[in-house]
Amino acid sequence: MSDYPKTEEALARLTPLQYRVTQQAATEAPFDNPFNDHDAAGLYVDIVSGEPLFTSLDKFHSHCGWPSFTKPVEAENVVERRDATHGMIRTEVRSKHAGSHLGHVFEDGPRETGGLRYCINSAALRFIPLADLEAQGYGAWRHLFD
Repeated sequence: MSDYPKTEEALARLTPLQYRVTQQAATEAPFDNPFNDHDAAGLYVDIVSGEPLFTSLDKFHSHCGWPSFTKPVEAENVVERRDATHGMIRTEVRSKHAGSHLGHVFEDGPRETGGLRYCINSAALRFIPLADLEAQGYGAWRHLFD
């Protein structure tokens, strides 16, 4: 069993928007979401399972309307899939353990950090502030911020 399970209780706690985004691969409105301009230090985790996905250290302002990251904090927690919906060919990203739709990854990110832009829906994320990492069970990631 995964340390980050997808449970009925977790799904029941989702808002309608969080459910549509994570379970039905919807996309939230650009610019009108809580983490687009969010700059606090901490860890972004899957809203469903809590699996660690991204850190504030890898977040950047891409001006696309959604939170953007250069890389996942744990590559094995993010799964990439071909997405041919809406008349486009894109690469969808999902959380490994819960299978939550997170967003898409593009090759137009900062060149100096590898050129990737993980464009992620805020509705798929829960933010753990740096000061709360240990208290919320994420102390193993504290060293990344030292």
